[in-house]
Amino acid sequence: MKTTTRFLPFILVFSFFACRNNNVVEPGQQDINRELTTLEKRIVSSGNSFGLDLFKQVNADQAGQNVFISPLSVSMALGMTLNGANAATRDSMQKTLGFTGMSDQDINESYQSLIGLLTQIDPGVTMQIANSIWHRNSFAVQQSFINTNQLYFNAIVRGLDFANPTAPTTINTWVREATNGKIDGIVDPPIPPETMMFLINAVYYKGTWTYEFKKTDTHDSYFTLSDGTQKLVPMMTQTGKHRTAATTAAVALDLPYGTDRFSMMILLPLSGENIESFVSSLNEAALTQISEGFVESEIDIAVPKFKLEYKNSLKPMLARMGMSLAFSDFADFSKINPSLSLCITDVKHKSYVEVNEEGTEAAAVTSVEVGVTSIGSSFRVDRPFVFLIREKKSGTILFVGKVVDPS
Repeated sequence: MKTTTRFLPFILVFSFFACRNNNVVEPGQQDINRELTTLEKRIVSSGNSFGLDLFKQVNADQAGQNVFISPLSVSMALGMTLNGANAATRDSMQKTLGFTGMSDQDINESYQSLIGLLTQIDPGVTMQIANSIWHRNSFAVQQSFINTNQLYFNAIVRGLDFANPTAPTTINTWVREATNGKIDGIVDPPIPPETMMFLINAVYYKGTWTYEFKKTDTHDSYFTLSDGTQKLVPMMTQTGKHRTAATTAAVALDLPYGTDRFSMMILLPLSGENIESFVSSLNEAALTQISEGFVESEIDIAVPKFKLEYKNSLKPMLARMGMSLAFSDFADFSKINPSLSLCITDVKHKSYVEVNEEGTEAAAVTSVEVGVTSIGSSFRVDRPFVFLIREKKSGTILFVGKVVDPS
């Protein structure tokens, strides 16, 4: 994990909901001002809940450190991967992502529609979403898997010689271009021989504040760290009409971008409230309550300038959230290739954000790495295990035990 500042993390919550107006929709264009469908609302809600749960898991592992992730990027990369999962593996991934009960077509169409809405909804900001799939050129990929991800995620699909030292450079060049140079790459050379595929999502966002801060109004001011110590940081200041809200645990400020389709919601725990405890209590219902309680008034605001760069493997967090089967030797990704035993070997995430007087620039990349499992043709009980003695017809368990040292 790497950060370039020591500021406590702010939570970026993009408003995904379309506003109404009477604009005429040109033929062939998506109506970005319509109300979201029931399925679209569900995938947004599921994605938000998944993102907050993931944020809490990441934060639990990195208490006291800056954390910045893109739930949208992680969800979309895993959404592409979901199209290759089968049986219990698919069920566990679908449950973790919050899509239980939704069909493959419902999920894919909702992602497709959401991409269109997010990238077109506000001409005052730049919002780009790109997807790609890179596979070992000797690895046979089911055509239906390719077709589905090309259709719904607009993913480019390319076979590469992973043994060639230039392969990581090729993939990382795509990452760099998709994030406007903010993230250099996601694949570390050399590519392991067991790795068969990378499914990558890239998100790039650049928005100017609806009401920009004046650089002449930025001054050094004290910022209190979690341990009570203070340090001077550049603080942007502004006086004007702003939306604020309050709960029993925090106060909130909503800063709009562009034409007010996107915003930054800043949640500031009340004095004496522990930031780690506050993060652990976050959920979508609490955010909805805050967003519905915003009131506009004339106030003075002060927000620190900051820049963060973050990277982490999300594998242990996602496993704890219910996706452990997808990472195990017993994963089923037969819809990618029915002849090989495949599993997700890692989920890497990198992100970047800079907040200054003009606005915010942010980027994120998520790479889902798929490789062959180690199970092969053997089953070695070479680590602690649980065993049961049971009557098979009735399923009655007679005895159950755990062995940590068979000697």
